[in-house]
Amino acid sequence: MTVHIAVDIGGTRMRAALYTTNRPAPVTVKRINTRKKNIPPRKRLKKLIASIWPADERVSGIGIAVPGPVDPAAGTVKAAPNLPEWTNFPIANYLRQTFSVPVALGNDANLAALGEWQFGAGRGHNFLLYLTISTGIGSGIILDAKPFSGANGYASELGHVLVEPDGPLCSCGVRGHLEAVASGTAISRWVAEQIRSGARTRISWNPASGEPIPGTAIAEAARRGDPLSIAAYHRAGRYLGQAIADFLHTFNPTLVILGGGVSQSYTLFADALHNALQEHIMSSHFLTGLQIVTAQLGDDAGLMGALALARMLTADT
Repeated sequence: MTVHIAVDIGGTRMRAALYTTNRPAPVTVKRINTRKKNIPPRKRLKKLIASIWPADERVSGIGIAVPGPVDPAAGTVKAAPNLPEWTNFPIANYLRQTFSVPVALGNDANLAALGEWQFGAGRGHNFLLYLTISTGIGSGIILDAKPFSGANGYASELGHVLVEPDGPLCSCGVRGHLEAVASGTAISRWVAEQIRSGARTRISWNPASGEPIPGTAIAEAARRGDPLSIAAYHRAGRYLGQAIADFLHTFNPTLVILGGGVSQSYTLFADALHNALQEHIMSSHFLTGLQIVTAQLGDDAGLMGALALARMLTADT
C-alpha cells in the first residue's frame, strides 16, 4: 500500500494529512497553529508531520503547499507571508534530512489549481485556470495536462495583471492590479470609501471603528437588495471579466475555476463578469466550449494539491 503525506502551511495554521491509495479520504488529518512561543515554525512543522507518521507503513513522499513565492526545483521557500524567518528556507532538504523520503513543494494557489484539476471541478480538463478570490487574488494554471509554474516557479500571478492604470494600490505596491479592485479586500475597501463619501446603505458599519467591513455583511446586504453592495459586486465582476478575457487570449483554456471566499457570492457578480467578458474578448472563438465554474474543494484545495504533487513526485522517481 502506497502512503503519502500532504501538508498545507499558512501564516496562522498548518495542516498535515496522511493518505493511502485505497482510500479517497485521508486516514489522519491534524491541524496546529503555525507559531507557538519559543518554538520555531520549522520545528512545529517537523513535529506535525511526525505526529501523523504511520507506524506500520512506508511513506513514499511528502508534498507541501506554501504561500508566497517558492523555487520548486530547489525545494526552497523564497518568502512566505507572516513567516519572515522562512526567507530562502530550503524546506525540502530540511524535511528530507529528517524523514528520508522525497519531498516536493509548490505555491499554495498553484497547488490549489492542481488539487481542483485532479480531484475537484477541473477533472476532465487539460487546459484550465484557477483563481482564488479572497483577501487577495491567487491563481494557478494547468496547460496540456501539466501544472505551469514558469522557469523559476514564479509564474501564474494572475491577480497582479494591470486592469486599471493609476488605480488603487495593490498589496504588492503597484497600482491598478486585479487584486486591488476585485479581491474581497478591494470590495470591502470600495464600499467603505463610498460610505465615507455619503453613500446610503443597509450595512451597519461605523467608519470611526477602524475595522474593515466584513465581506459577509456586504454579500448579505447585496442579497437583500442594497444598491451600494450590489454595485460593489458588479464592479468587481466587471474587472474580473475584463481580466479573464485577457487570460483567455493568452492561455485558451476550456475551464476557469473561481475559488476563495468571494466565489461563494458568484451569483452576485456572474452577470457583470460575463457581460465584461463578452465586451473585451477579441473573438467568440475563445468562448467556444469554455466553462466558468466555482471550485469544489473549498479549503481543502491546497492540501489536495499537495497530495497530487507528492504522488507526481514519487511517480517520477
